[in-house]
Amino acid sequence: MNTSQNSLLERLFKLSEHDTNVRTEIIAGFTTFLTMCYIIIVNPSVLSTTGMDFGAVFVATCISAAIGCFIMGALANYPIALAPGMGLNAYFTFSVVKGMGVPWQVALAAVFVSGIIFILFSFFKIREMLVNALPMSLKMAVAAGIGLFLALIALKGSGLIVASEATLVKMGELYVIENGVKLPNWPVLLALLGFFMIIVLDYFRVRGAIILSIFSVTLISIFLGLTEFKGFVAPIPSIAPTFMQMDFNGLFNGSLIAVIFVFFLVDLFDSTGTLVGVSHRAGLLVDGKLPRLKKALFADSTAIVAGAVLGTSSTTPYIESASGVSAGGRTGLTAITVGVLMLACLWFSPLAQAVPAFATAPALLYIGVQMMRSVLEVEWFDITEAAPAFLTIAFMPFTYSVADGIAMGFISYAVIKLVCGRAKEVPPMVWIVAVAWAAKFWFLGA
Repeated sequence: MNTSQNSLLERLFKLSEHDTNVRTEIIAGFTTFLTMCYIIIVNPSVLSTTGMDFGAVFVATCISAAIGCFIMGALANYPIALAPGMGLNAYFTFSVVKGMGVPWQVALAAVFVSGIIFILFSFFKIREMLVNALPMSLKMAVAAGIGLFLALIALKGSGLIVASEATLVKMGELYVIENGVKLPNWPVLLALLGFFMIIVLDYFRVRGAIILSIFSVTLISIFLGLTEFKGFVAPIPSIAPTFMQMDFNGLFNGSLIAVIFVFFLVDLFDSTGTLVGVSHRAGLLVDGKLPRLKKALFADSTAIVAGAVLGTSSTTPYIESASGVSAGGRTGLTAITVGVLMLACLWFSPLAQAVPAFATAPALLYIGVQMMRSVLEVEWFDITEAAPAFLTIAFMPFTYSVADGIAMGFISYAVIKLVCGRAKEVPPMVWIVAVAWAAKFWFLGA
């Protein structure tokens, strides 16, 4: 056995067993970080509109993400990073706090309680039973749907597609008109350049294709004056304004119990979909199931509770983890690398802010290409399997929600099997979840 096999990292993460090495895992972690580091800016921007202190939420975001990544990496040994979830922070802000008039302190308490419920469900293997009960066609559809969802995020974030009143969306322009002069629309053009760069580098088996593309586009954007570089170091803001500010008074009335349920349900399926999709892309599923699933779910649950205590909305596994998997990440060392970089952002936040959305968009678009391979494993010639799989894939990008796509997959799978006289093929857990989601949509809306 060589030195690396005897090393501490080899024993902790079983690198050789997963056909990887320290260098690959660190590059993969850095790649994942670059595709998701936008959250350290976006999350405090969203939550601060509720009256929460921007700096405190910034710190809470970095620390809660690091905690989730460390637990996921060390305990479950998966290359999946965690951070406060997009969508969940929007629900926290615009539906609960602004829409219902709930103080942000009470909303944090609702997040905390949903995390405790998660831990209990994980301890009693209810979440594990749910993930393992997913029919194979739905599992593969989840992976493909996440691929399309990532592609939509990339296309929208780069300006390659834009809103349209007539057609909902349309292709973005390659040029802009300023003072009657036609000028290049650099964000769109650089996003295309980055995507083609990744494809070419990947074709020629160049290691770190994604990260090289991100760095190259970022440097060009700085040179063109599209990205402002503010230096390297910034003071760490105080976390005191949000730390331990949860308010449990009046939490358990009818409307807020519904809020807890929605936090629980949405994060359950966001995290489940991400775990299945990314793990499938990494080749970590065994007979369609996730080994060490209980530990992965525990990491997710603990991060939610820690995030609420620190002062942020629900923490969840990130679909951007697929970028690190595409870069070769296969073990928890990838996730821990992301956690270290998240903590580094406390001191070096200007560096994270220097990477524009159109530099990371090509990575997400490339991942979408990779994850669409999963559709090959759907039983397309069995319409009772194909239709629910298609609805799962379609609803994720078109509703802009991984959770809604999975919900439609569960509901349609149960209904179609029932009306086709094949109800016995539906696992009991699928029936339970389908009914729960249908009730959620009926009583609480989308």
